[in-house]
Amino acid sequence: MAAMTTGNPSRADVNRRRILDVALSELLRDPDASMDQIARAAGVVRRTVYGHFPSREALVGTLTDEAVAAVAAAHAAGREGVADPAESLARSTLAVWEIADRYRLLVALAQRSVTMQGIRERLTPVREACAEILRRGLEQGVFASPLPPYALAYVHEQTLFALMEAVNDGLLAAEEAGGSATVTMLTAAGVPASRATELVAKLNG
Repeated sequence: MAAMTTGNPSRADVNRRRILDVALSELLRDPDASMDQIARAAGVVRRTVYGHFPSREALVGTLTDEAVAAVAAAHAAGREGVADPAESLARSTLAVWEIADRYRLLVALAQRSVTMQGIRERLTPVREACAEILRRGLEQGVFASPLPPYALAYVHEQTLFALMEAVNDGLLAAEEAGGSATVTMLTAAGVPASRATELVAKLNG
């Protein structure tokens, strides 16, 4: 008779997850952190880290993929079931900002280990979803812009990166950043500032 599996993660799985979680923290603190630094912080020997990730690039690539997946999932959850384009844009932006640590990792790695082009390629599904929200809003007259939807989606993406850098550099208070970023996204799409501020206050209330 075959033994029943418990479904509990193996020691190797637990170690791998710990290494990834610690690496996220270490790379946010120091985007140039070495495998030795990550191993020490995780409380394992260097060989254990390399057993799971054959190179620093492999570790960074896994973290980048996880960060992009988290951003995509948050964006999808924020816009799910919301018909109004302005509210959909606001909710999806706020949802992404709630996992700001993942977004901050993308910002940091874009400047060092992973090319900006590589991250932009990974974020294509999120950008396309944003462009669809913007397209609907422009067609309905909820948004107003001289830019076509996809170009405006690029503006929004780069603005989010810039605002996250502003938080990292201490120019924008982290506790205020989500709401401020969302109002900025809405006004960039042509929503009047008063309406944008009111909508974000309602969603944050």
